[in-house]
Amino acid sequence: TVYDQLLDIYKENKKNGAIEFETDEVRFELDSEGKPIRVYKKPRLDTMKMIEEWMLLANREVAKFLSDKTKVRGGASIFRIHNFPKMERIEELAVFVRALGHDLPVKDGQVSAKDINALLSAIEGHPAESLIKTATVRSMAKAVYSTKNIGHFGLAFEYYTHFTSPIRRYPDLLIHRILENHLNGGKISKDELAIFEKIALECSDREITVQEAERESIRYKQVEFMQDKVGQTFDCTISGVSEWGVYVEVKDTKVEGMVRLRDIAGDTFVLDEKNYCVFGQTTGKKYSLGDSVKAELISTNLDRKILDFKLVV
Repeated sequence: TVYDQLLDIYKENKKNGAIEFETDEVRFELDSEGKPIRVYKKPRLDTMKMIEEWMLLANREVAKFLSDKTKVRGGASIFRIHNFPKMERIEELAVFVRALGHDLPVKDGQVSAKDINALLSAIEGHPAESLIKTATVRSMAKAVYSTKNIGHFGLAFEYYTHFTSPIRRYPDLLIHRILENHLNGGKISKDELAIFEKIALECSDREITVQEAERESIRYKQVEFMQDKVGQTFDCTISGVSEWGVYVEVKDTKVEGMVRLRDIAGDTFVLDEKNYCVFGQTTGKKYSLGDSVKAELISTNLDRKILDFKLVV
């Protein structure tokens, strides 16, 4: 069956070291005036995963075909490449997950995709699962577009490009044109190669801009959703610690805000940066990254996209 074929492809990709990054995505239900009335995590259905696997397969096969054509006849293509993570980021990630009670084997600043997958499997259901996944994603190199293929570390693919979504991305549309050119026996000149490299750089930069805009828009809608909830208490996870406060994330909606250290009652709290926690200087009470806490929303600022909470002890 189609599903059995999908399962075989999935198992083969995982065996080869494809990293399974499945982080929660936030979605909004809006009223007739565009105001958010519900925030929820996007469901991950088996049908979605099936479509994603077929898309990955199509992207990989097109990239392989174009690479073979380039070697035989000259020319070029645009690849989606993902380099190995930088040594210092991986070492920082290893320290981070160790502070949360988990292990990531690192040797000479290098880590294998299989060890990353083992970590992601080990944290399933853990209170800090979302935090560790987010930190792991951020420790990776940024995937970019390039005419020079070095493979895709995260997917464990030797060949990969973006071919399947021309509505979303200009590089996909360009790949369609390059593919048509090769299928019709055409060649790509050195001048065109230079143009493709310039486009690849511009599209990589533009992608960062789009991602930043998306994050800002989500943040804006989250704060807008919380405006009428001042005084309510929420189940949260401590998602960050700093010299001035702890960040808390509402479990159901992934809405994040800050609890200022001066607002934590019962003691004077200071940062223990090494152990990712804050502690009371007199009582020794600790609030650590990944801890479950209850927090009351005390103020919102939509212009600055800021939420302030206080801990409910």
